[in-house]
Amino acid sequence: MQTVVRTREPGTPDGGRDVRTVVKVGSSSLTTAAGGLDAERLDALVDALAAALGRGEQLVLVSSGAIAAGLAPLGLAARPADLAHQQAAASVGQGLLIARYTASFARYGIRVGQVLLTNDDVTRDGQFGNARRTLDALLAMGVLPVVNENDTVATDEIRFGDNDRLAGLVAGLVRANRLVLLSDVDGLYDADPRLPGSRRIPEVRSGAELGGLDLSSPGSGLGTGGMASKLAAARSATEAGITVLLTSAAQAAEALSGRPCGTLFHAHGAGGADVPDAFLEVVRDVTGNADVTPGTQFLDIGGTSLQAMRICARLRTLTGIPFAPQDLFESASLREFLTSCTEMRNAA
Repeated sequence: MQTVVRTREPGTPDGGRDVRTVVKVGSSSLTTAAGGLDAERLDALVDALAAALGRGEQLVLVSSGAIAAGLAPLGLAARPADLAHQQAAASVGQGLLIARYTASFARYGIRVGQVLLTNDDVTRDGQFGNARRTLDALLAMGVLPVVNENDTVATDEIRFGDNDRLAGLVAGLVRANRLVLLSDVDGLYDADPRLPGSRRIPEVRSGAELGGLDLSSPGSGLGTGGMASKLAAARSATEAGITVLLTSAAQAAEALSGRPCGTLFHAHGAGGADVPDAFLEVVRDVTGNADVTPGTQFLDIGGTSLQAMRICARLRTLTGIPFAPQDLFESASLREFLTSCTEMRNAA
């Protein structure tokens, strides 16, 4: 069984626990052009996930496809524009989706459990703890959680917007080692991948490397995410110390086995000596103090209770870590605050 090495990287569960991976798959990778579930593609994904489970990994699957799966049974030719009909399609499609996953994983004797979340479930204190405990319990019992947004009840005000963002938040929620984003493209390109001469970027070590990229290429029309949303999810995860791999669903087996493919986003910052720029930008934005550094103490810049609450709320959305405003006041520096809270997150 694969276990975590003693020298723990940021985002790695405690020594002795299995490597924990969150895998996100988009609608276009699971459905036909008409909107129904593509059984062959779904089974191929399950084959790759089952192999990873057999190597001792713990997996959480964040799966789109409920709305897309509900289109054909309802006689809809395209994804509805209004929220009510999207929710109706999700209501029909979610049952079809989880039933198909249940049947496919049963080929390997693997049990799955459906977890439907709204934005509140991963950003508010009470719901955050409940969601974490539920997912931890499922994983401890050898169940593979299949997570999706609760589209049947989510309103515009509380929606994630796309499952890329949801996957990034779930990765923080379950203290994952890595996040694998599966799409219909095999990585991040320096231009529209359909254009001649475009080049796949094999790895990204910092956000500065992404300046000037054209991220406006359209998606399939069945989902809501695009490359910009995937990069946003990758940023939030890597800032929380989680490695991210972006590749195509067709390369799921290669991605999960560690073979080179797609675009690798290196984890950085969380729990280490360096404080992520995104974290500092949150503090600077909320306090209006442009001179904030990793060594800054919150009290020294006149931080208020309201500012501390706003900072911690935004950091939770960014990283999935339940930062506490009181800890921000009591820490000797922003570096100490981030480090201690990240260690608490990994040990929880």
